Order: sequence, then C-alpha cells, then structure tokens
Amino acid sequence: MSSQNRSGRSRTSRRSTQLLLLIGIAVASCLPGTEPFQRFSEQPKYTEVNPAQDTLLTCKVIDKRGTCSWQKDNKPVGIYTKKYEWASRLPTSDNGNVLHLDLHPPPVQIGGDCSLWIRSATLDFDDGLWECQVTASDFTTQDALTSQPVRLVVRVAPQRPRIEYEAVHVPPGHNITADAGAVATVKCVSHYGNPPATLKWYLGDQEISPLHPQMNATEPDNPRTWSATSVVQVSAMRERHGDMLRCVAHHESYQAKSVMVDARLDVKYAPSIRLIGSPEIDLEEDKDALVLRCVADANPPASIVWRRAGRSEIASLQETLQLRPVGRRDAGLYTCQAQNSVGTSEQLSVQLDVKYPPKIISAGPDRLTTAPLFSPAAFECLADGNPLPSFRWVQKMSHGTKNMERGFESRLVIDNVTYEYQGEYECRATSYINGQERVAISDPVSLQVVGAPQVLRLHPSLHTVAVKRGEAASLTMVVCADPRPIRVAWEWGSLRLEAGSGIDRFRADDVQPDTREDCYLSTLHILHTDEHDSRPYYLVVENERGTDRHAIHLIVEGTFAEPYEMSYLMGVAGGCMAAILLLVCLCIYAIKSKRCCFKGSTGYKSSDKDSEKADLKSRSDSTSGPQGDSIYTTPAGFHHHQQQQQQQQQQQQLQQQQAAAAAAAALHAASQHPQQQYPGHGSPEAMKLKVHIYETERLQTPTRIQIPRSGRDLAGPKDGSGTRSRPS
Repeated sequence: MSSQNRSGRSRTSRRSTQLLLLIGIAVASCLPGTEPFQRFSEQPKYTEVNPAQDTLLTCKVIDKRGTCSWQKDNKPVGIYTKKYEWASRLPTSDNGNVLHLDLHPPPVQIGGDCSLWIRSATLDFDDGLWECQVTASDFTTQDALTSQPVRLVVRVAPQRPRIEYEAVHVPPGHNITADAGAVATVKCVSHYGNPPATLKWYLGDQEISPLHPQMNATEPDNPRTWSATSVVQVSAMRERHGDMLRCVAHHESYQAKSVMVDARLDVKYAPSIRLIGSPEIDLEEDKDALVLRCVADANPPASIVWRRAGRSEIASLQETLQLRPVGRRDAGLYTCQAQNSVGTSEQLSVQLDVKYPPKIISAGPDRLTTAPLFSPAAFECLADGNPLPSFRWVQKMSHGTKNMERGFESRLVIDNVTYEYQGEYECRATSYINGQERVAISDPVSLQVVGAPQVLRLHPSLHTVAVKRGEAASLTMVVCADPRPIRVAWEWGSLRLEAGSGIDRFRADDVQPDTREDCYLSTLHILHTDEHDSRPYYLVVENERGTDRHAIHLIVEGTFAEPYEMSYLMGVAGGCMAAILLLVCLCIYAIKSKRCCFKGSTGYKSSDKDSEKADLKSRSDSTSGPQGDSIYTTPAGFHHHQQQQQQQQQQQQLQQQQAAAAAAAALHAASQHPQQQYPGHGSPEAMKLKVHIYETERLQTPTRIQIPRSGRDLAGPKDGSGTRSRPS
C-alpha cells in the first residue's frame, strides 16, 4: 500500500510541475516589455531524402503565441505517431528522466520550435511542397505566420543514361560514325529520376559543354519522376577518330553517385601517308639495303601503290618497298600514294642516291712526259664516283721523304717546269661515304726534265746552317741537271774551290747521286769554324746547256761548341813556339839584309869594302868584263839613282819590319789564346794577306853596285860609231 501511495504521489508531483511550467510560460508572455508580435527565426529549406529514411523540416518561431501547423501541396497535414511528429522535446529532470505529459490526443507542440519529423519517407505521400504555419496570437493581433513553400524530394534513382545519335540508340562502346569535317549531334537521356539526374559530357578525359542547358521534364507515365536530356555537338575531325564520348549521370541515389555510358567516335577520312625508313645515311652500292615503309593513316583502311619516276610499271603494291642490296641502277625517285573510299592521299617521294667509291678512268696524257727546263707541262686525270671525287696530284718522293702535293684539280698544270717537278706523279681521287674516306690511285705517270743545271731552291730554313764556333760545318746543296754537270765549284768571297779539292780548312766533296733522278749532292766541309766563316757560300754548277748559282748561308755562333782536348792544346802550344823561333830567324835575317842594303853608305864596315873589292876584282878578271886597263866612270846622275835605290830599300826594310811586328803580335795573341787560332783561320782576304806577308819575308839578295876607282865617268867601249856603250 505504501508503495502504491508513493507512486501516486510521484505522478501527482510531476503533473503539478508541468502545470506550473505552463502557467509560468503564460505569465511570462503577459509581462510588460515583451514583444507583442511573433516571428520566424528559421524557416524550412529544400530537402532531399532517400526512400524509407527520416527527414526533418525545420521551423522555429520567436515569441510564439499561436499554434503551429504544416501543409503539403496546400493541404493541411496532421500529426501522426511514427509518421509526422513534432521535433520539440519536454525538459528533462535532474536525474535525466524525461518528463512526459500523458495527454490525449498526442502531445502538442511545445515552445517556439515547430519543426516536423517525417518518418519513413515515401515518394507518393511525402514528396511535394511543404509550408510551416502559425496561427495569430489572438483575434485582434493578426500576427499569423506562413513560411515559403519548400520542396521535399523523396529521391528515386534514375535509369542508366543512354546515348542517341540520329534518333538511334547507340549501345555502350559502339561507334558514332561521321565523315571528317562533319558535326555530329549526340543526345544523352536519363529517365525516371527524382530529382532529375545531372548530366555531363566528356570527350576523352576532357569535359565538354553541351549545346544547350540540360532539359528536365516529368515523365508522362509517372509525373513524380523526371527525365533529363542533354545534347552535345562534336566536330568530326580525324584527330578525334577513336576517341571515347562519355555521358555521365550524377544522382545521390546512385550507389556510386554517378553512372556512365560511352560511345566511340568513328571518323571517316581520306588517307594521309608518311614514309618510314628514308635513308638518313648514304647507301653504298653492293653493301647497304633499303627498306621503305609507306604508312597510311586512313578510315577506312587504304591501299598502297609504289611507283618509280620515269617508269610506267608499278614498283610495289605493298606497304614496304625493299631493295637488298642497292645498286647504282636502283638510283632514282620513288613515289608512294594511298587511296580509300573517302579519297586519295598526296604523293610522297624519296630520292634514292646510291653512293659508290671513285674509280680512275685515265691519267696522262702519256705515261712519260719530257719537258724542257722552265717550260710548261700538264697532266689530266679522269675519274668516276658518287659523290664526285676530289682530286690530288701527288709527286712521289724518295724513301724517307714526304710526298709532295702538287695540285688539287683534275688537271695539273705546271707553268714553269724545274727539276723539283721531275719524278713520278699519282692522281688520287677521293670521296667520303658515311664519313669514311674512299681513295682511288692512278698508275704513276712520269715527268722528265732536261736543260741547264738548277740548284734546288728549298725552304729558306734549309738554306741556312748554324754551328757553334769551333765546330765543323758541312754545307750541302742539291743540284739537278740533265745532262750531267761537267763542272761543280764552291765560291765565297774571292775564293773558288772545285768539287773534289780542298784548301786549308775547306774541302769540297765530289758530287754524289741524290735519291732523285738526275739530281746530285754537293757538300762543302769547313773545319774549326770561327766568326769569319759566317757568310753565304755559293754553289756554281755548269753543264753543256748552261750554268746555275745559288747560296747557302753559314752562321757561326759566338761560343765554342765544346772544350778542346789536351792533345790539341799541346799541338797549338808547339805551333806557337815554332812560330816564335821563326820570328827570331826572320829578325836576324832582316838585320843582315839591312847591312847588305846599306853597305854603299859612309858608315859601312871595312869587311863590306873588302867584299866589294873582291867582287870588283873578280869582275875585272872575267873574260866577259872589260880589259884590265879599262876605266869605268860613274855616269851622270848615278849618285842620284843610287840614292833612290837606297830609299826604296829602306822602305822595303820598314815594311818587312812592320810585317814582322804584326806577325809577332799575332803569335803573342795566339800564345795567350791558343784555342782561338788555327792555321788558315779568317776570311779569304786575310788568307791572301798571310800569303803575301810570307812571300815578302823571303828577302831578295841585295843589289850589288860596283864603285868606280876614280871620279871619271864610267864608259863602255866604243861601238862602231865611236860612242861608248853603257854597261849593262
């Protein structure tokens, strides 16, 4: 009983609380300062819901005093449990228990929240336009509220979209065929969807815009569902052949949110062709092969025809043209063309150029050509090849000597023939195939030169010889002559040295045959060179047709090449001692000569007088001299003549003394610097001066003068005319 009493008291308490709450709300609405009009704080919005799902239509009112209600499609909607229910809830107790009012009929809307729950939405009952309404606060206030009608959409998944072309359904993956340049109009339709599906177009991976905005319409047989239609126009270009055109329907009721259907663009177009395998390198005869492909881009496929320019027959009907290996006969212009039901392609051509190495046809005019010296000569070379070869005329030199290039044209012209041009010539025809050199060489042709000698004028650097002082020098020049030289000599300064001879430090070798035909080597050797040997040396050559002369220069540098050996120094020292002894002898001889020359003077000794007397006596006793009683007198002017002779003898004596002094100074210098002297050193003029000094040192016997016994005139015997003859 007590438990029942407690339960009854609890229910009574809850009811009292609810009544107090209602009274408080009513009193608060009547308090001074409150807003006299009710108004919406939130109105219902467009809403979509999937079938059998619940959805909430929101409607909230501030200072609500009236009663809430809902209309669908302009018809009132009642409040039904588990179908249409108010969204407001009663306050909860402190312990979390919800306070319920057990009123009949079902509970009314509480507070300013007029939101409505729609349970298990269906297309037939719930899809439509909904409005939230609130009655006026009282009769006089006139503040009733009505919201904007909003659509509640109960979704229905549309059917799979379909593509139509020219009013014909195109199954997924099939073709939409159009000629190139045409415009294809394609339609995409989606049926029985609520709301209608959103349609989008894609060409390949790129979205394209429809011709018009999407058109939606209710289905005639089911007005609560919609059909969606979108139209697109596609330009049929050959570049788009094979592209996929897709229509995508987007709808929230789809499990994947979208469904796609596609079709393939089939664009018909005339063929266009391209060549594959055109040779990028030179094709060489009997070595390389040619494989050409004529690839046609066409829809429908095209047939291929190969033709060769200048010929009526067809070269090939296949896509591939093969020539294995190529020959020069295959060279020419090849043309490819393709054709289908739409049209014919342009012609593409490839020029086949077959390369082959050069070949010498002739070189001449003759195997042997003879040309006089300084006259013109010419050779001609004919060669075949592809590409056209370049020419080189090469003069073959002897072993160890680099061949000489004489010309770079097919015709070699030598305007002025010299012996340098004598010899064998080759014509070399050269071409390049794929970067590789191809050379053809003719049989050799010969040039024979006849004429006067010619000393070859080589490079200036070859006509200069440099040695260090004290070294031996060899000057070699090449002379050519046909006929053979009859005289060869070396000249420098005022000296001339024939081939095969020598003088002092100089020696000229006999001419030796050179490696070149009709050419000879002539060499001049100079021992122990010094600075006086720096000069040009001329080679003079003569044959029966003429003479030639050319120089080679010798440069003697100022330092010795290497120290002399001790034996050489001792030899030089011995030579200096011998020269000193010779100088002493020359001085003694010069003194004696002075006495002889001046014995007629007042100061000569008696021994000289005695010798003169003996000489006069011997003359008087000779049978060829005068008779014993004959008296010779001094002719007129004899004493004057004697004085002139004495002056001349004194001058000669002075010259001899000066020469002896110079020789002594030279010998002294040689003794101080023996390594700088060698017999025969110096210029040719110095060599001549030394020879002259040596000859003047060999003094002649003084002239003896017979002194008469008396001052009478010395007269010879009378001749037949009675006059006296002068002694001879």
